[in-house]
Amino acid sequence: MKARFSLPSFAKINWRLRVLGKRIDGFHELCTVFQTISLHDTLEFEESDRLELTCDDPDVPTDDRNLILRAAAALEEHFQRRVTGKVHLNKRIPSPGGLGGGSSNAGAAIFGFSKLCGFGPIPQQTLQAIAGGLGADVPFFLIGGTAVGSGRGDVISPLASEVEAENLLIVTPEVSVSTALAFAALNARTLTSDEQKHNLTVCRNEVDHLDPYSSELINDFETSVFDAHPEVRRVKGRLIELGALNAAMSGSGASVFALFDNTETRQAAIKALDNESTWRKFAVATISRREFREALRC
Repeated sequence: MKARFSLPSFAKINWRLRVLGKRIDGFHELCTVFQTISLHDTLEFEESDRLELTCDDPDVPTDDRNLILRAAAALEEHFQRRVTGKVHLNKRIPSPGGLGGGSSNAGAAIFGFSKLCGFGPIPQQTLQAIAGGLGADVPFFLIGGTAVGSGRGDVISPLASEVEAENLLIVTPEVSVSTALAFAALNARTLTSDEQKHNLTVCRNEVDHLDPYSSELINDFETSVFDAHPEVRRVKGRLIELGALNAAMSGSGASVFALFDNTETRQAAIKALDNESTWRKFAVATISRREFREALRC
């Protein structure tokens, strides 16, 4: 009998996202706090003698532009073994949306193909190297929970004290934000190595005192994205009006997340947004690192 199994591919939000400046190599130095949430796609794997990807969303490419197939190619190159299997992607995470859907798919694909093709336990350092070659956010999706991302966002440091939030609401307007243009709009200056180290130290100190319910949830992309896409600003303002204790844009947008004090207040906010027909709404909770690892069987 052919092996068949499915894995969740969890979305993320950024509790904080600071762009500290441009590095000498041209990349931007980031300090962000990632968090996995319960919103997820599902990847269904089936043993096959060929590699095939299908998706229930016709707007999602199923050729080598898709990170799932690129993850398969990366594993094949590393292990010098053919990677095959049928994968069906049930898409629920808005894309684009700042919720890491593509990167999360890549992370789940690494776990899925490793199991399907019998690669056995792979050292974490090897997994991280493979993931880093696929995209800056992908290494986080091998760890999950609450974690600091530095460098390009690809150097992951799990936080011992994880954030728990049961009453989160994600709202994604029908807006497509270009991450490249969002970075360009920041016009960040190039850092010296000393400035880079100092800024990272300051940012890490701020992270140590993070409380999403009371801390300012800074996202350095908000100003430029709000100016370019006023609808995203309106989403955040509306969520605050409806009683959110705190709210911020995730990634480079356009999704905005909000924290509510209880399920009833959140549900009332969802009801009040019924007339916003182009806003997708998701009631979610945080996913801890333990829950993430159990769900991915890693």
